[in-house]
Parts: sequence; C-alpha cells; structure tokens
Amino acid sequence: MRVNGAETLWRISRLITGARQREEFLEKETFMLDQVERLCLEFVVKMLDVELVCETLQVAVTFGLGPLQEHCIAFIEAHSQVQLPIFILPIPHLILLLPDPFSDPQEVLRTRGFLELSAPALLSLLRSDNLCVDEAELVLAARSWARVGAAVLERPVAEVAAPVVRELRLALLAPAELSALEEQNRREPLIPVEQIVEAWKCHALRRGDAARDAPCRRRRGTVPREHHRFLDLPFK
Repeated sequence: MRVNGAETLWRISRLITGARQREEFLEKETFMLDQVERLCLEFVVKMLDVELVCETLQVAVTFGLGPLQEHCIAFIEAHSQVQLPIFILPIPHLILLLPDPFSDPQEVLRTRGFLELSAPALLSLLRSDNLCVDEAELVLAARSWARVGAAVLERPVAEVAAPVVRELRLALLAPAELSALEEQNRREPLIPVEQIVEAWKCHALRRGDAARDAPCRRRRGTVPREHHRFLDLPFK
C-alpha cells in the first residue's frame, strides 16, 4: 500500500465509478458498492502517510470522492503542525512542551505527490484556513509546483499557475517580503500584477478589507507580522 497505494485506489475508484454509471445497476448491487467504497475509504485513511497523502488527494479529486478528499485535507492540516514532545519535570504539576528539532511542518509540500497535484487538487488545499504553514512558504511551494507543471506541459509558469495563485494571501506578507516577491515576479512571472497591487493596498490603507481580491484571513500557521494588527480579522 505504501508503494502502490494511490494506484490501487485509482483502480478501485475507476471500477466503482464505472459501475455506478451502468444503467442496469440494481439497488442491491448499489448497496454492496457503497459497502466496498466505505471499506476502501477506511483502509486508505488508516494507511495515509506524508508521502502518500497528496497522491491520494489527487485520486479523491479526480473521482469526486468527497469524504476521502476531506480526510486527506485534514491529514495534511494535522501533519503541517510542529509536533511538541511532552517533558514531565520532577517539579509537581509542571509539564514542558518544546519544539521537536527534527519536525518539518512543510514536509508534505516537498513531496513528489504535491508537485504532481492537478490545479483543482491544489486549490482544495490552498483554500484551507487550518494549514500550519506560513504564506511565504506557500508562495514558494506554489512556484515549485508551477515550475514542474510548466516543464511537463511545455507552457509558461504563469499560465500553469493562473488557476491557483488567487488563493495565495499576499496581503499577509510584510512589505519587504512583498517587495522581494514583486522583484522575483518580474524575473519569473507567477502572480498577476493586479493581485500584488491589491495586496499593496492593504498596506497603504492599513485595512484588511481594502483589497477586493487579496484575502487577509490568517491561516493557523501564519507567522504574525506587525501590519497584521491593522487587518480586521483576529488571529486564529
């Protein structure tokens, strides 16, 4: 399952989808398919890991498997958090949480499965408020994803990225970060200029609702920046 899990799930999903499309399918058989689908879902969810989850998400999006897609998103959200090991000290009632130096909250974003996601699958991930990843990291991940897609499809990076970059919350970036992004965008176009301009409006007017197309809602992993106090929504 760890090696060929996504391929196995893909084949099962194709069989189930094809069977449901048969006009002569009986109610009893439909019930049996539901049971098979439920058992497959339970099995796949139990076997999810960091390397497999993006491949599984892609299968879920391709075949419209809503419950499996939700499980994959929840798994990525949970595993984008820094794990805090618990140390119980000899002092009564004192428990100390320290960051694990070996944890990597962006590990999922660096897998081959992430780089091979379709645009709809990546969109479902970027729309999450519960990712424990900062927006600067998501911008880098989106650029890496678009570069891979551009090489495979032989299309410009900006064209490949167009369906997903609107979900990047550029207004959350600090002015220095936004300036650096703007400069890089000149060298390698990724994000529409209009979207960057809308993000600058948030800084200029010091209002989160100033930018019509630049969402300012923080994700769970958004690193606090000074200008965030001018945004309307509180930190999660």
